[in-house]
Amino acid sequence: MPEIGALVKGTVIGKNRLAIYVDVPPFGTGLIFGREYLNARDLIKEVKVGDYITAKVVLPEGEDGYIELSLKEAKQALLWSDAKKAIDGKESYDLMVKEANKGGLILEWQGIEGFLPASQLKAEHYPKVPDGDKLKIMDELKRLVGETLSVYVIGADPKDNKLIFSEKSGEGKSRKEIIEQYALGDTVIGEVTGIVDFGVFVKLEEGFEGLVHISEIDWALVENPRDRFKVGEKIQAKVIEIKEGKVSLSVKALKTNPWIDAENKYKKGDEVKGVIIKHNKHGALVSLEEGVAGLSHISEFKGEDELRRTLELGKTYRFKINLFDAKNQKLTMSLVPLEARPLTGLVK
Repeated sequence: MPEIGALVKGTVIGKNRLAIYVDVPPFGTGLIFGREYLNARDLIKEVKVGDYITAKVVLPEGEDGYIELSLKEAKQALLWSDAKKAIDGKESYDLMVKEANKGGLILEWQGIEGFLPASQLKAEHYPKVPDGDKLKIMDELKRLVGETLSVYVIGADPKDNKLIFSEKSGEGKSRKEIIEQYALGDTVIGEVTGIVDFGVFVKLEEGFEGLVHISEIDWALVENPRDRFKVGEKIQAKVIEIKEGKVSLSVKALKTNPWIDAENKYKKGDEVKGVIIKHNKHGALVSLEEGVAGLSHISEFKGEDELRRTLELGKTYRFKINLFDAKNQKLTMSLVPLEARPLTGLVK
């Protein structure tokens, strides 16, 4: 007799409102009835006398000598068997994203719900969020709900009725192997894959990106990275940090540092001409030349309104340097009052 849990195949020889009879050679006649019949109602609707079916053995020798069978459990067993084959065969499936949660996405394959962790998303779908803000990551993941992704089955757990998916094929080098290829100071060429307010994501190779933070785009002030780059553009950058599996890049590090020359031109106490290029909560950002800028602090004014009235964007004013630290690129200045401004002696 077959063992409990074994899958057997046979021909349907009888069907009524309460049971299905199956010829299961060489063991005898199988019977699907009672709870197993009710549990498989949807499947049984499609079954006809003469059909060749697969069923799971519930009891090898039940009432009246019949082999008690389960059709639904057999289908589930076959599905999990198919899932294992999908893992081994590395076959991709186009599945629609049903839901998003804080860790990833929910998809469904052949009626089985599965999980696609955010870490298994391709670079173009991975949430590009500064500082790992969980709420923002969730918002980015929700954008993928309703989209169809090409995924691979990489894990199957029949006990918990769960599948694990990945957008990555699993072929090629591991992330650790990829990161080990890079060293601080390396010059790399990559493709811009994403532009956000805080910087630019650059694909260094398939499935692996580096980030050029907005502060590393240029020595001059960059307000919007989208004004400097386009998705799909090839750019050159320098590796400036490798930490926790991430690579930080700099475009400005490949350009001449203007603070080096500025160190020989400016010093504390100098009166200089500067252009107002930005207002922020700390004060006004003043540019002395391309890539060399410092702060006129808001504490020298009665408030933000007075600062903005006094120092208008785009206009040039005279300032006195209070701090000039070229090594750390720090510069602070005070506005020279009109009555104290000399006609000559300015550092240009």
